[in-house]
Amino acid sequence: MSTLFDRAKELIPGGVSSPARAFGAVEGDPIFAARGEGAYLVDTDGTRYIDYVQGFGAVILGHADERVTHAVIEAAGRGGAFGLSTEQEVRLASLVVERVPSVERTRFVTSGTEASMTAARIARAATGRSIILKFEGNYHGHSDAFLVKAGSGVATFGIPMAAGVPESSVADTIVVPYNDVAALDRAFEREIAAVFIEPIAANMGVIVPERAFVDAVASIARAHDALCVFDEVVTGFRIGSGAVQSGLGLTPDLTMFGKVLGGGLPVGAVGGRADLMELLAPIGPVYQAGTYAAHPHAMAAGVAALEALTPDDYATLEATATKLFEGLAEAAKHAGAEVTVVRAGTFGCVFFSADAPRNFDDAQKTDRAAFGRFHRAMRERGVLIAPSPFEAWFPSLAHGDAEIEQTIAAAREAFS
Repeated sequence: MSTLFDRAKELIPGGVSSPARAFGAVEGDPIFAARGEGAYLVDTDGTRYIDYVQGFGAVILGHADERVTHAVIEAAGRGGAFGLSTEQEVRLASLVVERVPSVERTRFVTSGTEASMTAARIARAATGRSIILKFEGNYHGHSDAFLVKAGSGVATFGIPMAAGVPESSVADTIVVPYNDVAALDRAFEREIAAVFIEPIAANMGVIVPERAFVDAVASIARAHDALCVFDEVVTGFRIGSGAVQSGLGLTPDLTMFGKVLGGGLPVGAVGGRADLMELLAPIGPVYQAGTYAAHPHAMAAGVAALEALTPDDYATLEATATKLFEGLAEAAKHAGAEVTVVRAGTFGCVFFSADAPRNFDDAQKTDRAAFGRFHRAMRERGVLIAPSPFEAWFPSLAHGDAEIEQTIAAAREAFS
């Protein structure tokens, strides 16, 4: 594998096409995937891991689920990009609208980054205002306006604002601490177009916000005629079929989707109120386009994934996640490790700290070196987690009791 990585570094910056795939933060060489098998990933050296990366949450059914695989093979047999609409696109849109009450219309793009760009553009057009507000540690893709105190790879590498982003690009972005209602209220001394929030933070580690904070985001935005935008790229169709907002009984104006929506293929989407969504071209003045938007293969995979997921599946996945994260917490306690395990329904993470972080600053203060040692120890024991303390663990429906028990046993040794 080292030879392959050496070759990759000669051809690709850093040897990877996304910083989240680099293992420098845990002092290891990147893994090159050869294939996935349900709960498992096999690398190019033939090493088999119990996999909790699962496409950073995109793969909820497990790798190479036969329903998704069959749908993609059939779609590929019909052709590739047509530059035209397809029936599967309409079918997937109908599934989104049926399952998420706040969504009356949806538009497909190819990534979460494009979804955030589109949502910001709609909000600015709808309100006639320029300023957008985001929370520290929330990650809404890598477009310029959102790369201020962002999570995911930006947090992993300690980049407060990425090089190449001019100050003018973030002049209309306000950033306030997560879980801080008073700071949010003060920010509305300025006229804001939209508030963007991860209703469960999943890119600075997993942080479940206080209910009063999420309620305040929606109510304060509405009180000031700003839009409330939920980023459910990670949580959409993973925290139940109707996403986090359905469980909370909240109705954001716009919602961003990705990950599970594409069944493991590249996808992003924006959905929301009809009057807002119909600001998009060709019927409105807000331009958004893409040759690969609603790509037929991704639409077919998304339909297969969403149609496969049942209420019983979500209950099973929650039970699996509960067993996993409770087992990890017990293993840490047994080893005397200063660890906090956080679970958000069907996913979670491990923080090397005495208490669960409430915001980005807390997450940044956790023991990254200890996480790196833990990561390497788990990898040596055949368990793969994301190579960053700021990413989540994603069990899939393919993870059974045997995989969970093996993971907990490996963690007992690794924590020690």
